[in-house]
Amino acid sequence: MPHDSVARKPEAVGGSAVCPADMTDRVQRPRARVGVFAIGLEAYWDQFDGLKSRLEGYQTDVEARLSSCDVEIISAGLVDTPVKARLAAELFVREAVDLIVCHVATYATSSQVLPVVQGRRVPVLVLNLQPVDRLDYEQVDTAEWLANCCACCVPELSNAFARADIDFNVVSGMLYDDEGPAWRRIKDWCHAATAVCALRGARIGFLGHTYPGMLDMYSDFTMHHGQLGLHVEILEMCDLQTRVEAATEDQIDAKIADIRSAFEILPGVDDEALRWSARVAVGLDRLVADFDLQGLAYYYRGVDGNDYEALGAGLIVGNSLLTARGIPCAGEGDLKTCVAMLLMDALGAGGSYTEFYAMDFVDDFLLMGHDGPGHVAISEQRPQLRQLDVYHGKAGAGISVEFKVAAGPVTILGLTQTRAGDLKFVAAQGESIPGPIMQIGNTNSRLSFSLDPASFMDAWCAEGPTHHVALGVGHQVPRLKMAARLLNLKLATTG
Repeated sequence: MPHDSVARKPEAVGGSAVCPADMTDRVQRPRARVGVFAIGLEAYWDQFDGLKSRLEGYQTDVEARLSSCDVEIISAGLVDTPVKARLAAELFVREAVDLIVCHVATYATSSQVLPVVQGRRVPVLVLNLQPVDRLDYEQVDTAEWLANCCACCVPELSNAFARADIDFNVVSGMLYDDEGPAWRRIKDWCHAATAVCALRGARIGFLGHTYPGMLDMYSDFTMHHGQLGLHVEILEMCDLQTRVEAATEDQIDAKIADIRSAFEILPGVDDEALRWSARVAVGLDRLVADFDLQGLAYYYRGVDGNDYEALGAGLIVGNSLLTARGIPCAGEGDLKTCVAMLLMDALGAGGSYTEFYAMDFVDDFLLMGHDGPGHVAISEQRPQLRQLDVYHGKAGAGISVEFKVAAGPVTILGLTQTRAGDLKFVAAQGESIPGPIMQIGNTNSRLSFSLDPASFMDAWCAEGPTHHVALGVGHQVPRLKMAARLLNLKLATTG
């Protein structure tokens, strides 16, 4: 039951977010590299004057729209022969693209398309986007038809990709309907690819150890390296202690100013506790910078008020500020939930460290939250700092964070590990609803799902989850499904 999380300023997707401070030092995440190519048939160019240049114009428009999704475009141009297909494949391998987009500009044989996507072996989006809403059937000539016949070869490509074990998705719609469902899906794929880039290559610090006895949270570091492409950096408490001791008075004063800007400080928070939290926060900033961390899973029990116990008790505020910058911090040594938080944060949804608190059978909701840090950017109101005499289930005492998530659509995302050793996501969409919460220095929110509390708990637990999740704003399951596809991991959803 014990816990921790933290805060940042995301552009909340599908939901509103409240940020109490100007978090201008957000981390810059890498952009996804999207390989793009159009297809056509070389035999048409001599037969129909101007057709090739017209299709290339379509391709320019497609690439411009994709660029607006904040991805890096790697263009192979118009592929109209098997030779050009091999060259495109080499380009995409050389540039290590994260996603391949095949724009079906007109008919092309599958034999000149399949080689393009076989080299890199990443998911492929097949864009079946028609330039016009319908043909002028009585006036159209063959050239005009070919300029709009993208649907012709899409079934052929689908068959070839399926038989060649290529992971693909067809997106059909209108080429120039920017707000239509097709382009919304394409943009979601681009955002999902960028979020996955935040995981691949990420350096997650593991400070201390996992909370003793929580068997669900014990993590296989090798599987995280192997299945997610991230790096787990094992840290010692002395790595932090050295940097906390090196904090200067000016740095501590500046950090106190940051804290006062970000939080409402409740009566009872004493100056000594606030200054200690600020000193630890300065040390945490240095730790993150020195080890180039994009996330942190942490816990240390300590004993009899020793130095490490005092460090562990002072982490909440600093880790809240780190999460506010886009560096999620998960308590109790929960590496898997730290990964889920990072993915949610990269989607612009927040991602607050959360567990199941209670079932309300009168008003039909689940109370969910955790002690310790929370993702303040998705707080309904200005987050509060409350001083506690005891951290339940943990050693020490100090300052904790209290708030509830803004009312509106929400998503919870958990990461678990199967008996076979595979990592697996579990997600559900619901609503954060108004109403009173516990005032115990914890984040806690009233969450309603499509199932009643008992049925939801039964269905959720059937997936073998851990007891923590990342709680974010907006309905994110469509994008999470795309991210799971890009990672080649299973995603289970619950009502």
